[in-house]
Amino acid sequence: MIHNPEFEMLPRPELEALQLKRLQQVAQKVYNNVPFYKDSFDKAGLKPQDLRSLADLAKFPFTNKQDLRDNYPFKLFAEPMSAVVRLHASSGTTGRATVVGYTKRDIETWSELMARCFAAAGLTNKDMIHNAYGYGLFTGGLGAHYGAEKLGASVIPMSGGNTKRQIMLLQDFAPTAICCTPSYALNLAEQGREMGVDMRALKLRVGILGAEPWSEEMRGEIEDALNIDALNIYGLSEIMGPGVSMECLEGKNGLHIFEDSFLVETIDPKTGEVLKPGEEGELVFSTLTKEAFPLIRYRTRDICRLNLDPCVCGRTHVRMGRVMGRSDDMLIIRGVNVFPSQIEAVMMNVSGVEPHYQLIVDREGSLDTLEVQVEVNDALFAKSGGEIKVLQGIEKKLKKDLKDYLGISAQVKMVAPKTLQRFEGKANRVTDKRKI
Repeated sequence: MIHNPEFEMLPRPELEALQLKRLQQVAQKVYNNVPFYKDSFDKAGLKPQDLRSLADLAKFPFTNKQDLRDNYPFKLFAEPMSAVVRLHASSGTTGRATVVGYTKRDIETWSELMARCFAAAGLTNKDMIHNAYGYGLFTGGLGAHYGAEKLGASVIPMSGGNTKRQIMLLQDFAPTAICCTPSYALNLAEQGREMGVDMRALKLRVGILGAEPWSEEMRGEIEDALNIDALNIYGLSEIMGPGVSMECLEGKNGLHIFEDSFLVETIDPKTGEVLKPGEEGELVFSTLTKEAFPLIRYRTRDICRLNLDPCVCGRTHVRMGRVMGRSDDMLIIRGVNVFPSQIEAVMMNVSGVEPHYQLIVDREGSLDTLEVQVEVNDALFAKSGGEIKVLQGIEKKLKKDLKDYLGISAQVKMVAPKTLQRFEGKANRVTDKRKI
């Protein structure tokens, strides 16, 4: 289902012409209104007029997260505060929070993009959407909320936490869709089973899941546990929030980036060189329709591939593959680059384990070490009575598979069911104890 075929099915030549026109307008606006961009362009010897084609964008400097922190809180805004109707911000766990602002038109644009996402998931105004993304400064909750209302669907503004009540409302209100992180979807399924609820018998038919990297194997686990289609949604606060791209129900193979609002590139994260579609690299976005907080060439640190092949759904916008991880979250274990989602994919192919795990990175002498803590599932634990031999067998297999598929040696530790921490928001899978 396509919410806005006029733009979502625009032929590529017309789409690229629209992108260039909007990009030129944004470049002129930030040059005139944001001192950071005037200085950045001037230092590179560039003016907005130098954007004569989309290819010219590669000459312009990047914007990164540190630039946002350095201009905290409002110095990157391109509109006066009198025009800003809402503020959101990151958690600021690694430094100053990054603050983003929205005009009234920005909120309308965001709502439209999220409505497209829900339509891509097969939802209409006849659906009820249970929204378990967090409300507040985090963009997820309100982004999804306004999009659901734009679509005309009924929305349950549940937010995160209070899992038992969430399960009660999933039973009583009978929503047909749920928005949450993939790790929380698994958490709901697990808690529901413990409460004696048949989670597969709920009215849910689709999950719009994002805010953290997840694997195809986890998708299968979620779909089986909740009897739904689990679809991937992507966004980041700096660019808009959720709604930058969305997987469609028809294709279920890559997320359509809404290119009438976002111009995307992939680059080599080390050199900054622009890569061709299909090559693995870091996503870089320029916003084309944002008023309050436009960004030029923002480095996301998210690693994936772009795909221009036609999709069966009819949308013409480029698709991004599943995010493998972030370049700054990437683990380098004795020279091998590894993302947690790759470890998860290997783990999910081993029978007898749950999709709950923790990675402990440390250093002994000059060598990095990796310990993978994985929960054994209830059935196997009960059957074996926690017998050491059985657990050691699983550990041995998982250790071998990690070595075979990823080329890394890891210690694997099986732990009892319900031992590892559960996450209601983004899952924090890695504890890095190295002093680096």
